Amino acid sequence: MSGTHITDRQVHLYMTKRKDHTQEVAAAKAGMSVRTARRVSKAATLPSQKPEREWRTRANPFAEVWDSEIVPLLRCSPKLKAITLLRQLQEVHADRFPDSMRRTLERHIGQWRALEGPSKEVFFPQTYQPGVRGLSDFTHMEELGVTIAGVAFGHLLYHFVLAFSRWEYASVVDGGESFQALAAGLQNALWQAGGCPSEHRSDSLSAAFKNLQEKEDFTVRYAALLEHYGMEGTRNNRGLGHEYGVKNMSRCPSMTPVLPTRLSRP
Repeated sequence: MSGTHITDRQVHLYMTKRKDHTQEVAAAKAGMSVRTARRVSKAATLPSQKPEREWRTRANPFAEVWDSEIVPLLRCSPKLKAITLLRQLQEVHADRFPDSMRRTLERHIGQWRALEGPSKEVFFPQTYQPGVRGLSDFTHMEELGVTIAGVAFGHLLYHFVLAFSRWEYASVVDGGESFQALAAGLQNALWQAGGCPSEHRSDSLSAAFKNLQEKEDFTVRYAALLEHYGMEGTRNNRGLGHEYGVKNMSRCPSMTPVLPTRLSRP
């Protein structure tokens, strides 16, 4: 097949079939053309033993415009697609860069991004074990426009989720973030879940970590709450919400509880 590299296995199969069949039949059984079979018969090495080609078979068609026109555009907007750059070249250089060069340009752009393009932030996959991690957060609900008797109801939503099972609990908080709201929401969630995870993770909750006036008191009370339920407290790095992982994925209009597994009784 045109454009397909022949493997060592195909060569071995062809040579085996060639002992009992004609070249045409042996080539067909090995999945190669007769022309390729003739070349294989004359070759002294297997395909895997051939040195890799490190030279160009033809001149780079974008060599004259690469540094002067293409690279400046990529540095300005690294996400530009090859088809966009090709259209730009076609406008400036009429009849010089046909659409058939698109794949070649895509390969050059891919190599440039890998070697000289902007660095990408690395995200490691998050894996969870049953009964290990529970997560808490407060969400502002003003954008929903909830009203009571025509008056806007400013409130928060306390949200708790078990990372492994995706079991969720939510409760309305009439007021701001506070230790009382956190403690009440967390305890209700644990009792409804029927157990406690070994770790409780939060998104730098002000109620637990950074109350400017009563920081020390709140931290002590939060630590006592975790100790009472046998949990270890952890938190995300500030400003890195993606560290929540499952917590961000679980935010949806409908919260369907899933039975938690391997939890200790509160």
